[in-house]
Amino acid sequence: MSDKMTVIYNDTCPICAREVKGYKSITRKHDLAIRYHGLSEGEMDAYGLTNREAARRFHVVKDGVLYDGVDAFALVWDEMPRFRWLARLVRVPGIHRIAELLYDHVAAPALFAMHRRRAAKGQAHRQG
Repeated sequence: MSDKMTVIYNDTCPICAREVKGYKSITRKHDLAIRYHGLSEGEMDAYGLTNREAARRFHVVKDGVLYDGVDAFALVWDEMPRFRWLARLVRVPGIHRIAELLYDHVAAPALFAMHRRRAAKGQAHRQG
């Protein structure tokens, strides 16, 4: 387990915030060395990201390296009991490619589009 992992996520997205809330619960229960930094907390430039980039994708900084998308999820899952199998699964070459395509071309764009709509209506506020 690394003591140098930060999850960067869009805490103004109800779906993203709900998922990360589960990760936070596991982190507390197992005393994992994972920090969480939500979009609403600002300071994305400290991670080399703009707010737009941070809102578009799930990111993890581990040992000073920025990861995003499926690779970022896999790093988090590696640390969590009962999720490690999923990290191994999404790293299998064919499955990894399919997972990337689904995240990059379906999930991430859909969540970002919902974020933009909430922001345009003034409804993009920290969830939970």
